[in-house]
Amino acid sequence: MTLTTSPTSLALTPRQIWTRGRGLLLALVILLAAGTVMAVLRSGDQHGRLDPRSADALGSRAVAELLKNGGVSTDVVTTLDEATAAARPDTTLLVAAPELLTPYQQETLNAATTSSGGRTVLLGAGPYSADALAPGVRTHTPAEVTARAPDCSLPAALRAGPADIGGERYSTDSPGAEACYPVDGAPTLLVLTGRNDGDTVLLGSPDLLYNERLDQQGNASLALQLLGSRPHLVWYLPSLSDPTSSEGSGTDRAAGGESGFLDLIPSGWLWGAFQLFLAALLAAVWRGRRLGPLVAERLPVAVRASESAEGRARLYRKANARDHAASVLRAASRDRLAPLLGVPPGRAHLAEILLPAVSVRLPDTALDPHTLLFGPAPADDSALIRLADQLDALEREVRTS
Repeated sequence: MTLTTSPTSLALTPRQIWTRGRGLLLALVILLAAGTVMAVLRSGDQHGRLDPRSADALGSRAVAELLKNGGVSTDVVTTLDEATAAARPDTTLLVAAPELLTPYQQETLNAATTSSGGRTVLLGAGPYSADALAPGVRTHTPAEVTARAPDCSLPAALRAGPADIGGERYSTDSPGAEACYPVDGAPTLLVLTGRNDGDTVLLGSPDLLYNERLDQQGNASLALQLLGSRPHLVWYLPSLSDPTSSEGSGTDRAAGGESGFLDLIPSGWLWGAFQLFLAALLAAVWRGRRLGPLVAERLPVAVRASESAEGRARLYRKANARDHAASVLRAASRDRLAPLLGVPPGRAHLAEILLPAVSVRLPDTALDPHTLLFGPAPADDSALIRLADQLDALEREVRTS
């Protein structure tokens, strides 16, 4: 017998390669295009939000230039060590993002500024940082940033008049505190008097320092008075690259406790790792989805059913699996006899249902339906062959009866 084969190649065609890879290629093109556009937009003189070197809309270069014209020098620092070293009586220390500081950084910064005699300006300090950097201050629900009247006796606010302010709202029981630009009774500008002629200014939102807003209302006047009270301004932009961002709390360090592995990782890296894990999980779900019916694989060769049956029979013979072979033959016969006898397919393998139907159809047969259809396994190969012949004979009699 000749084996019929079909010359089928398993190699992917160029069209299949393009179909499978075009999605990934499109994603890479979009990623590169987005990176290029962002690089172009951020190139040149743009350094970021609230950066005194940035000339874009949300930068703060304009206020830095005005302070420079008024004799106030501005230095940008990005580490805690630089910020604490700059805390002096002749310096205003502006913290651009207090909420990014870790508890250890907040505690260290507060210790350095409390007795420095200088001014500390906190921009948008929320519940996470307000109490640590300005003990005794409570935060309330943020308010919309809009033009508001000072409604206080602070000279700087009175001279500036209405200003674009809002954001965090504060309250405190500290004596001598100046509360300005209130919203529903809670100020958005709070000035706390400290030791050695120093003070702390909490500004609910940094919007009046943006280049795009500085020329509106009394924003420029208020900004220059808050930031220009000392001859030197240190602009602190917290950075995740700061080594102190991975330090434990000040209490743990003072107690000599050892930091764990996770304590040494900055919080930004942990959030980044979580986002990468989530992206990988979504990619796995996307790649593992099944939409529509499964596609049958093309076989390398085509084999006739008779050859497949013969190959399985040889495996049974090699393993001496006469019992299994007999079970397969009997089950196939019962399946073929059931529709001929009017027996439901689900009951074809029940002796109490199938045998009475055979007896009714063949009352005088010389064959024993019970032994043939539900009997013991053959003892040898001759008995197996004889069983197959007798099953065929039983099926023929049922068909012809």
